Amino acid sequence: MKQRLMQWIWGLMGKGPEVVVVTFCTGDPELCRRMAEEVRGLVPDRRHFVVTPENWAQIRGELKRYRIGLAPVMLTREPSALRRAAYRLAPHKILAYNSRMERHHLGPNLPSFLFWRAVPLDRIYLRPWWWPWPKRERSVVPQGYRVLDGRPRSTERRPVAVLSPYFPYPLSHGGAVRIYNLLRETAREFDIELFAFTDGAAALETAPVLDFCARVVLVEKPRYREPRWSSLLPPEVHEFRSPAMRKALAEERRAFGFGALQVEYTQLAEYGGDVLVEHDVTFDLFTQIARRERTLSAIWDVFRWRRFETREIQRFRRVVVMSRKDADLLGPSVSTAVIENGVDLQRFRDEPELPGENLLFIGSFRHFPNVAAYRFFTEKVWPLLRDTFPRMTLTVVCGADYLTYWRAFADSPEPKPDPRIRLLGFTADVRPLYRESNLVLAPTTVSAGTNVKVLEAMAVERAVVSTTSGCAGLGLVHGHNVWIADTPEAFAAGIATLIGDPERRAQIAQAANGHAVRNFDWQAIGEKQRALLKEILR
Repeated sequence: MKQRLMQWIWGLMGKGPEVVVVTFCTGDPELCRRMAEEVRGLVPDRRHFVVTPENWAQIRGELKRYRIGLAPVMLTREPSALRRAAYRLAPHKILAYNSRMERHHLGPNLPSFLFWRAVPLDRIYLRPWWWPWPKRERSVVPQGYRVLDGRPRSTERRPVAVLSPYFPYPLSHGGAVRIYNLLRETAREFDIELFAFTDGAAALETAPVLDFCARVVLVEKPRYREPRWSSLLPPEVHEFRSPAMRKALAEERRAFGFGALQVEYTQLAEYGGDVLVEHDVTFDLFTQIARRERTLSAIWDVFRWRRFETREIQRFRRVVVMSRKDADLLGPSVSTAVIENGVDLQRFRDEPELPGENLLFIGSFRHFPNVAAYRFFTEKVWPLLRDTFPRMTLTVVCGADYLTYWRAFADSPEPKPDPRIRLLGFTADVRPLYRESNLVLAPTTVSAGTNVKVLEAMAVERAVVSTTSGCAGLGLVHGHNVWIADTPEAFAAGIATLIGDPERRAQIAQAANGHAVRNFDWQAIGEKQRALLKEILR
């Protein structure tokens, strides 16, 4: 009876009994094509209509006699008359897709509003700890820790400890390269206990680190599930708040007897210690972002990081920075020590260049400035070069699980494909990529600290085209040992100049190699690290 009544009502409205799916193409054509294909797979037993701005006038009348059971739309920042039409025709049947190809049924509720406002799907149900109503997700803080014994201890070596937000092997990004090499150099005169966070139950290759560390303590990283805006502290600080790590530090201080604790990265500063290593001055990084984006969320990040960082660095006896520029940012009231990034000159040796027009960019997407750098180059610089240099190629080392980080920082499910752009995940040995390259790129638009990959390029004698921020703190001179350009046009012109002039390219590469050999050998930098620890232990 109910079904007959509904059919009678639909008949009065001029609608037939058939229920159809109408997909509204209201965004990028390729994403809309993928959306339509996915919807056909989700609802294979219904008749499908695909509406575009071009066929809307024609198909509009035909749709009047059908009932719409599902109306997928693509959400974008730009207003769309077609999307508004979908909301009018089927307000309770909207299946919204975002640029990451995530989907959500829109309704009169907060998660739908957040999804409509471009919040990623895995964050629309997050609520702050003070939220008075029931919460669908809560933060998870694992308990306990694992202890691995490594190199035998010696009475001739004093014990010290290092706290890291990740296990520094494999050498998949610049931070891991730095920590690994300085641990190895420090171990020449000290017994080291390394405390490191891990991501879940992922398998770790611990043997290379245990070769020179006396002990390794592993703690699973908490799973922080609250909105990024909701805390006065930076969310990155909450992500590493672990009672298990505090317990491990306290118990191992008694058991191992380390006399000094060095903390890597600002977000771990709450744990306290003797030395804090500022891999970058974080509030400076977020200040650069705020100047570019000029959004409320960017300003809020600057405020939180400046407040937290300037307060926490006062708790440490010494603060290690990557360059004199970073020391000046922290001011004269902070006791800083400059211990630069370096390069393994035994591993990265100068190699003869092969003919070609091959560009190389190495930047793990887990560090969001590298995603911004990739977008800057591919969206603004590459179009200026692509047609002029038909044989030119670009290889990008994006790091492990790079699509996950891309989706977190970008507004598309994956980088746009290009047959002349090769994207690589984790690459255990990047030396063959340096050998086959003719130019190395550092197109970072926001950056802090110093760039390890630029140093590696210099060591293998490859010319580098970089933005000012990409080579900051390395003492390089434009036109002598690097090519610096900050606008898309200037960056493209620099690449074109050096690709077209092999002799000048070789001169810059040779000068850069000499600069790296004189100033950035890990062995020499390791002496600075050991001297600092000796000073702390006096």
